Amino acid sequence: MAAALRRILLLNLMMMSLMVMGGIIQDDNEIIKTRMEDFSGYKFPLQDDSSSFTVDSLNLQKQIDELSSFSDSPLPSVTRILYSDNDVLARRFIKNLMGLSGLSIREDDVGNILGRWEGSEPGLQAVSAGSHIDAIPYSGKYDGVVGVLGAMEAINVLKSRLLAGSVSLATALKQTADNQNISFLDAAKAAGYAKNEDFSDVFLDDRSYSAFVELHIEQGPILENEGISIGIVTAIAAPASIKIDFGGNGGHAGATLMPQRNDAGLAAAELALAVEKHVLESGSVDTVGTVGILELHPGAINSIPSKSHLEIDTRDIDENRRNKVIEKIHESAVSISKRRGVELLEFKIVNQDPPALSDESVIKAMESATQVLNLSHKKMISRAYHDSLFMARKAPMGMIFIPCYKGYSHKPEEYASPEDIANGVKVLALTLAKLSINS
Repeated sequence: MAAALRRILLLNLMMMSLMVMGGIIQDDNEIIKTRMEDFSGYKFPLQDDSSSFTVDSLNLQKQIDELSSFSDSPLPSVTRILYSDNDVLARRFIKNLMGLSGLSIREDDVGNILGRWEGSEPGLQAVSAGSHIDAIPYSGKYDGVVGVLGAMEAINVLKSRLLAGSVSLATALKQTADNQNISFLDAAKAAGYAKNEDFSDVFLDDRSYSAFVELHIEQGPILENEGISIGIVTAIAAPASIKIDFGGNGGHAGATLMPQRNDAGLAAAELALAVEKHVLESGSVDTVGTVGILELHPGAINSIPSKSHLEIDTRDIDENRRNKVIEKIHESAVSISKRRGVELLEFKIVNQDPPALSDESVIKAMESATQVLNLSHKKMISRAYHDSLFMARKAPMGMIFIPCYKGYSHKPEEYASPEDIANGVKVLALTLAKLSINS
């Protein structure tokens, strides 16, 4: 959790240097609203000149360090639970940066923070950037929107699912509570959100955005190993999660002979190996499966497990191929339960999301940006899923990857260099600038 939040922290601020290079503030700290062209200093039509795009890396790092101070755990880890005191303070810090940048700010019922920069033709669809806080196009006829989409790791990218219009999730949240029996609704209200308990203001209209672009670390080693500066994502793998419970007969580990056992633990172990088998049989390296949770009851060394619980993650860029793997896993679960004399108590598909393809116009804009900036790039697939997977349901989507140390993600060693972060910022900014003119 701490490493994941550290990654979110880095991404939260990696674009902010572009947004706080200027701004006109009166003595009473009232922000003078300006159009993007006036604020940025860039005139249109854009000149494809890499020297025009600079990033203040020192200021960026300062902002990252300051945001990291809002944490429940000591550095280098960063822990902020959604709607906690530190989360509220961090949000206030981000909103202040947005305000200083001349953005108008709106927060919805679950705490998505949306900063808007006016284009030259009000009323047109906006060009948007996400992944927790991202850049804004310098100027153009389309409005620019920067979104702070919190709770990335919570409930399978909770807030972008809601933005994409998940009515079932909005309904489920009303009955959701944590292990201290604090409901999601009460926690959101305590933080100043959920004025509308049905979360009705969160869902985006299909015409809200003309494009959505997200910048992220690769979470894999390809870019670093090949010495490539930028990854241009062409597709995001489709994830699915499964929960499985077996019920057997418990007993003393010494007194119950092997032929008389109905061991729920061995049923789970056999199914875990079956998951690997079915994934490998798919014939594609893009098919993956992970048994991330395997729990036994009662969990004593001298007791035969009477119950087992598994949670499985399966992913693929081909939805049908992934779904066939899920079918085979279910068939194996039924077969194993019969053969071992245990009961298949539950086989539940928790979520089964479709894959997302990057829009060709956004891909071209990203490629053009790397060429202007003289940065090497590689087209690639995202095998981790992101807010963009769900935002693709609402707008043409694209993703930009930057290298990270050894591909590490969700662990303390996770790291992206200031130079790579700056490169990603510039590619994102120029991509959005191009889209804000041409969308």
